[in-house]
Amino acid sequence: MQRVVVTGMGGVTSLGEDWETISAKMRNGETGIRRMESWDFYHGLNTRLAGPVEEFNVDKRYSRKALRSMGPVSKMAVYATERALEMAGLLNDPVLNSGKMGVAYGSSFGSTKPVVAFTDLMRDGHSRELTATSYVKMMSHTTAVNIGVFFGLAGRVIPTSSACTSGSQGIGYAYEAIKYGMQDLMVAGGAEELCPTMAAVFDTLYATSIKNDTPHLSPRPFDKDRDGLVIGEGAATLVLESFDHAVARGAPILAEIVGFSTNSDGRHITNPTQATMEVAIQGALDNAGLSASDIDFISGHGTATEQGDIAESQATRKVMGQDIPFHSLKGYFGHSLGACGAIEAWLGIEMMREGWFAPTVNLDTVDDACAEIDYVMGEGRKISVRHLMSNNFAFGGINSSLIFRNAAELAA
Repeated sequence: MQRVVVTGMGGVTSLGEDWETISAKMRNGETGIRRMESWDFYHGLNTRLAGPVEEFNVDKRYSRKALRSMGPVSKMAVYATERALEMAGLLNDPVLNSGKMGVAYGSSFGSTKPVVAFTDLMRDGHSRELTATSYVKMMSHTTAVNIGVFFGLAGRVIPTSSACTSGSQGIGYAYEAIKYGMQDLMVAGGAEELCPTMAAVFDTLYATSIKNDTPHLSPRPFDKDRDGLVIGEGAATLVLESFDHAVARGAPILAEIVGFSTNSDGRHITNPTQATMEVAIQGALDNAGLSASDIDFISGHGTATEQGDIAESQATRKVMGQDIPFHSLKGYFGHSLGACGAIEAWLGIEMMREGWFAPTVNLDTVDDACAEIDYVMGEGRKISVRHLMSNNFAFGGINSSLIFRNAAELAA
């Protein structure tokens, strides 16, 4: 079995596209949550809050031919991947086309705008808005396919469309592909574009925040005064490769992936199950050959929904104890669905490298129903971390857990 390391990272968020910018805003208590005035058009939609990526445009960066098959979600995924490959020193490297490098990438859905064209066909009987690429932009594996075509990746393609675990499963399945010798390198991650339909999904479940006049105060993961989640968007890509391959080419090693687990509740589509969350968390520890005491920080899912926060915190306490520092990043970006696991892994690695972890923004008073654990709140915390755990949980009862080792430990 091969050891698997991270050699490149890149992303797009509502707080910026690089760690320096994002970190500065986090330290200043800024968030990317905005009141979406355009959503006043949608009658019956209660929330007006979202975490948009503003002023993102690659239309002049890439050729018209390349862009034909890309909706916004694929544009962000391709751009994040370009940034990650550049950091890894692999842009235009022949290995991309060799079959030794694949892609594992996901989103909850593809781009939503083309759906309207198909709706017109079914409802009104005309196809005036349909194009040759409408389906390609809309399909659930659009990010993986567009990344593969744009960079000429000739290895295996593993699409992950599993709602809020799309990004983390993308990283986990890429890790397994390298660990078990199927590929030498993988592009991995997740992306999501903002659309009012995404907010409407949770709005119908009374799970969105409606504190529309105070966007800087929502969402509030684990807080007693939370009133629901806020939808966001973005993308993040990690470049993974075998340790031996990275060392042989002198690549920068940013972290090592040492554990991954994913499972299904098998019980309910939308209600989380604490017991199977515990199994996923313990499974990542077992896969890494570590115990809970070896983990120095936990990046939680933290959607700011009552059932989700309670189940997650209780599962974390049961498996990991109460003393490991814990935070959620969704207060800064909103819930970016298929992108969140990848964004949180990317930023978690950056924080681990820096030795500083952001607080859970807007967490002022922990809900009594949530487990007693070491929530990082108020101010960021300086911590020397050897192992970071990153957890995500999705509709369909899908649970995932990743464990990263600090690159400094590889030289120790």
